[in-house]
Amino acid sequence: MYKVFVNELPLILTNKLSETGGGEYFLLNEDSIQAAIKALRKKKMTEAYIYHPNHEEILKKFTRKIPLVVAAGGVVTNNLGEVLFIYRNDKWDLPKGKLDKGESIETCAIREVMEETGVKDLRIENFLRKTYHVFSNNGVYTLKEVHWYAMRTDYDGKLKPEKKEGIEKVKWKGPKKIQEALQNSYNNIKILFGD
Repeated sequence: MYKVFVNELPLILTNKLSETGGGEYFLLNEDSIQAAIKALRKKKMTEAYIYHPNHEEILKKFTRKIPLVVAAGGVVTNNLGEVLFIYRNDKWDLPKGKLDKGESIETCAIREVMEETGVKDLRIENFLRKTYHVFSNNGVYTLKEVHWYAMRTDYDGKLKPEKKEGIEKVKWKGPKKIQEALQNSYNNIKILFGD
């Protein structure tokens, strides 16, 4: 099962009819995918399911119908156990960005965190998970697959928000502030913190 967010509402790709909650589902074809995305974008549904019997093929077939953009980012922790957040589009988010041609996903994750926040000396500890969301790119629905890594840094210098990317603030947040930030964040970010 893959959970793809469309306007913060889940579009679930599944190979099990039992996971559709016995409700309506869409087939894995272009018209059905477009209809499911439109219904979620217009909030005509609170969740939608796309069914295809082959789990191995479901994401591959979906990305033949909807263009895929690969990105990477980090859940960065400092020596005080605080996590690095960015503030953009009136929401708290984590630093991430698109993969450049020929770049490894790990290199992309480190580069994007550095560019968006000014933090240096980043070390990847481990891969966390992938998240998915659909956005409109010049009127074309596009699937963004973000590879998330747990990272550490000893950096305690100045934080520099990347203004040209619309980032207004960069902040280190402890446990209480993380919970507050997650109240005004995206579902894909909440997933990374177990919400």
